[in-house]
Amino acid sequence: MFRLDNKIAVITGGGSGIGKSISILFAKQGATVHIIEQNETAPQQTVEEIKKAGGKCMSHVADVSAQGKIIEVFKKIGPVHILINNAGIAHIGKAGNTSEADFDKVILVNVKGVYNCIYSALPQLQSAGGGVIINMASIAACTGLADRFAYSAAKGAVAAMTLSVAKDYIHENIRCNSISPARVHTPFVDGFLKKNYPGNEEAMFDKLSKTQPIGRMGKPEEVAQLALYLCSDEASFITGCDYPIDGGFIKLNT
Repeated sequence: MFRLDNKIAVITGGGSGIGKSISILFAKQGATVHIIEQNETAPQQTVEEIKKAGGKCMSHVADVSAQGKIIEVFKKIGPVHILINNAGIAHIGKAGNTSEADFDKVILVNVKGVYNCIYSALPQLQSAGGGVIINMASIAACTGLADRFAYSAAKGAVAAMTLSVAKDYIHENIRCNSISPARVHTPFVDGFLKKNYPGNEEAMFDKLSKTQPIGRMGKPEEVAQLALYLCSDEASFITGCDYPIDGGFIKLNT
């Protein structure tokens, strides 16, 4: 079950964190993985790890916010069966202290970047006879998070785009779903704590972990396993859905 043999999978931001775990798992399950990262060094470790394990993986350098470059990458790859829109950036701030430049940057990467990849992938999905798009949304799209104004706005847009694509392409054998994680322990979290809470990282990590009712952060591998199911043939009846993976955050954190 959950095999991806003979599938071509494109994963943005596949060099670290959740994207890395998805890349490794998809390759293990038989997919040929194409990672898109904005610099050449970011995906190297992931590519090497996959090849060492006997999998197939290659990387492409492109900024998801630059449509022309993304179109070139997808034309180079050719027909694809899976697109994982994982690349994104975080931002901390309320509506009253989020600068125009910061707001524009978050929207450019987290919204336009997703659109650019969908736009560029659709002809390749169609030429492959259909496929699956997974957009990485967030619990921020459907619940109030303090100091996450721009990020919440962007992830809300991702959730809406997911529904639109699912509706428009349902008769072309293209499924589109989203995944909404709560806090997941990635290198980004460690870097955030080191930068903002020097000397107090352990206490803050514990505090952030306990915002999930289950008492811990998620693991990138857990998100990857959900993505694998949604991209597999076993999930062929699922489209237009969002899947929270949140340790009970949305329903139990009241």
